[in-house]
Amino acid sequence: MLEVGDGNHIYWETSGNPDGKPAVVCHGGPGSGSRPSTRRFFDPAAYRIVQFDQRGCARSTPHAGDPATSLETNTTAHLVADMELLREFLGIEKWLVMGGSWGSTLALVYAEQHPHRVSELVIPAVTTSRHSEHAWITRGLRIFFPDHFEAFQAGLPPEDRDGNIPAAYQRLLNSPDPEVRAKAAWDWCKWDLATITGGDNDFTGRFADPDFRYLSARLVTHYWGNEAFLSDGQVIRDLGKLAGIPGVLIHGRNDFGGPLTTAWDVAQGWPDAELVILNDAGHTADESSSMERAVLAALDRFRR
Repeated sequence: MLEVGDGNHIYWETSGNPDGKPAVVCHGGPGSGSRPSTRRFFDPAAYRIVQFDQRGCARSTPHAGDPATSLETNTTAHLVADMELLREFLGIEKWLVMGGSWGSTLALVYAEQHPHRVSELVIPAVTTSRHSEHAWITRGLRIFFPDHFEAFQAGLPPEDRDGNIPAAYQRLLNSPDPEVRAKAAWDWCKWDLATITGGDNDFTGRFADPDFRYLSARLVTHYWGNEAFLSDGQVIRDLGKLAGIPGVLIHGRNDFGGPLTTAWDVAQGWPDAELVILNDAGHTADESSSMERAVLAALDRFRR
């Protein structure tokens, strides 16, 4: 555990070769937490793999799954600062940064603010948290999922259905009534899973746990409802700061929640990055062997 300020402690772990090339993983979500399975993408003989749980989730404390936990000091800027504290604590001068989905936004913001600390970037499922991206995933996707969107919108009071949907759900998730909180988490995660999987929103794995559903919904709506605490288009505008840093962007053409246009825009603004487009892939490596192979190939290339 590392104390990072504001009463927060983040969980971290290292694996692989202690003398290997340092690499840090920014997990998705926000709120998904680090996962042991992510280590399989790295050659353990070549890499010193650093994983951590972002503020408020998994093994970090205080836990956002407790509605009494304030999220006031849980922002993108705080997460970037936590990464720098962890790097300094571990005595790492420069590391490869990997992050997918929400983790790609965090990885890109970190690299833009600390380019001299980044050796390479590997980014599957590219997102940048532009306002249009949040609008797309919370409202625009209704053109593909009208049935799921109807249920998603019905979870809100009528007066909130045409406004900022994540912010409206955030208010329900912070309700003093535990039944209201539980239903809001159920409704939010049903929509979230449908858009990631292409329509399958049955609760399995971690989402079968109501405590995880609440944690996930609370952190995601906190970030999306506040536009990830970034100015609109900030990540795209600052791509010039990555000049000289090699990277690989990996994106599935069938990613509903994160359309390929975002990865394309990042590649246009970052000439040192290679964009790998996968015609048979969606949002996650779990869904596609081609996504797994592409991530493995990128990490193996930078290993050398």
